[in-house]
Amino acid sequence: MNPDPGTGPSTATVSDEPDELLALAVRAARAAGAELMRRYGHIEGLETKSTATDPVSDADKAAEQLLSDLITTARPDDAMIGEEGTDRSGTSGLTWVVDPLDGTVNYLYQLANFSVSVACEDAQGGLVGVVLDPVADRLFSAVRGGGATRLDPSGTTSLRVSDPVPLDRALLATGFGYDAGRRALQGEFVAALLPRIRDIRRFGGAALDLCAVAAGAVDGYFEEGINHWDHAAGGLIVQEAGGLMTHFAPTGHERGWLAAGPSLHAEMAAFAAAPR
Repeated sequence: MNPDPGTGPSTATVSDEPDELLALAVRAARAAGAELMRRYGHIEGLETKSTATDPVSDADKAAEQLLSDLITTARPDDAMIGEEGTDRSGTSGLTWVVDPLDGTVNYLYQLANFSVSVACEDAQGGLVGVVLDPVADRLFSAVRGGGATRLDPSGTTSLRVSDPVPLDRALLATGFGYDAGRRALQGEFVAALLPRIRDIRRFGGAALDLCAVAAGAVDGYFEEGINHWDHAAGGLIVQEAGGLMTHFAPTGHERGWLAAGPSLHAEMAAFAAAPR
């Protein structure tokens, strides 16, 4: 399987074969990543969404339009949902889940930790997933049942989560919600967790956090309040790298996830469930 078969535009219809779907996801992610880099440092059309700390820019919207146009041309019968409003029904049984710019705040502040996330799902869940870090030219990808890889200028690497890792040696990544009340509750949970682990990292992008788990760069990741497009591709990459990803809501949020190797996942779940 070649995770990066080319980045040029294509108008040919793409079949249901996973390798072809992966190739399309890669082309779309690279096109969106190029658009983000073209606009990097020149922000226009800045607005807010759910709260004053939840921004969106013309870069997010332009990148999502590129993703939508490229995928729709190749797969006109597929459904699609995207962070910036794309919501299209389909008849093929496949749904594309796209985040054109995961880590918008980092992008706005020119902090080099943001990504493009593209996933294709069927009735059983994730089928292919691609996360592109356009600054580092680092491409993470997975096909269900086919493992996960990272492609960067040094070559292609198969990914595997760190396991076993005891809780008291775990380096964890997390994120915080945009709502001030939710952040306060999340801060209380982290305060209780910190004395029990090695340390916490907060990078600012769910998709790349999940890829860091898959690559063993961090031992686990948890976050509440993230949306489907934030974790669709990265979650598949974690699972194909041998990790577990399940619902995790220590403060009671309906949308929360924990990704880690099996041993650490069990310890984190037990810690969250224990009375404090």
